This record gives sequence, structure tokens and C-alpha cells, in this order.
Amino acid sequence: MNYIEVRHNFKRYHSGETEILANNNVSFSIEKGELAIILGASGAGKSTMLNILGGMDTNTSGDVIIDGKNIANYNKRQLTAYRRNDIGFVFQFYNLIQNLTAKENVELASEIVSDSLDPVQTLIDVGLKNRINNFPAGLSGGEQQRVAIARAVAKNPKILLCDEPTGALDYQTGKSVLQIIANMSRNNGATVVIVTHNSALAPIADRVIHFHDGQVTKIEHNAHPENIANIKW
Repeated sequence: MNYIEVRHNFKRYHSGETEILANNNVSFSIEKGELAIILGASGAGKSTMLNILGGMDTNTSGDVIIDGKNIANYNKRQLTAYRRNDIGFVFQFYNLIQNLTAKENVELASEIVSDSLDPVQTLIDVGLKNRINNFPAGLSGGEQQRVAIARAVAKNPKILLCDEPTGALDYQTGKSVLQIIANMSRNNGATVVIVTHNSALAPIADRVIHFHDGQVTKIEHNAHPENIANIKW
């Protein structure tokens, strides 16, 4: 069952008289509960696509169907409700509020939805039992990313969107963070979409969507995704 279906998506930007075609007739689908990777070099259009999937940006034309509803037709109020209720975001550089503790950062997200998870338990689940009351400045990069993941997960989202979630982390920390993200799909049934330029991550996904120059060039399916512990980059 396709939970995400993108059909003939175009995204055009204008800079003066110059038109930039960030997404050029993009079509793909992702099934409910899958871990999908959108793979491509910088400037390939993958982050633009992620922002459109998350309702943070709108497309120029085409359909973006999420759970049977075409969010490409949503107005600003509908997109706000969609982001609040259905989407969890994990960014490369964490985007934590510096004057709030780890717990308070997670509570910010959990308090805006009705069926959220417990913030403290969520932080414990990502390995931060002893860092719950720390401020971001007192946390390592890996710990800050774990807080960011906990913040996204605490909303109990239907879709977890991750933009280069390991890009600012060292190798071992990156692998542990990837495992937490993958568990949202494998154990919790969330639909997870990871944007990355790192082709070494492709084997862990159920579906790999290759982007180049604003277009989908290839879609691969992994019948038996690789264990994260076994991959190297």
C-alpha cells in the first residue's frame, strides 16, 4: 500500500530573470512503514523534495499524495495542521533551543499533539537517561542529535523526515543515531524518509530513490535491508 505517492512534481524558483528547476517531473512512491532513502549529491533536489513532503514548502505543480490526501492542494492552515499532527523532522544541525533543557526541547513538540509519547521516556529510549535536564551546550553533537530525534519521535509522527541526520556526527555516533531512526520504522511502524548524499547508507533502506539534477534517475528495492551494524563508510 503506497502511503506516499509523488506524481509529476515540479518545483521552480526564480532568481531575478533566472528560473531554477529544483524538481523536474519527479515521481515515486513509498509504502507505509518503509524506511526510504533519497540519495543524491548536493544540489540534486532531494532536500527540496523532503521540504515538500513535510509541508514546509509547496510544489509548483504535480501531486503529493499522503495517506490518500493530496497535500499539494492544501492551504497554509491545512499545511500547518499536517506538519503538527503527522510529521516529525530531524535536521543535520539539530535546531535545538539553546536555553531549554533536553526535556523541555522535547516537551515543546509533544505538547502540540494529542497522542504524543512521554518526553522523559522518549529521551531514555534514545540513550539520554542521564542527560534529561542538560542544556544543549552541555551535550555532545551526538547527544544533541539524539535530543532532536526524541523531539521528533515524541510527537508519535506518521512520517519521520530526516535531512542528513548523520552529516555532523562522527562514524560511530552516526551509526547509533541511524539505528534509532531505523527502529522507528522497524519497531514502531512509522514511515521514515532519510535524505543523504552518502551512498554507503543505501543498503539499510527498503527503498532507495536516486536523485540527480532535480530528477529521479533510479529506484531500487532491497528485499533484505542490511543491518546498520554491518555497513561502513
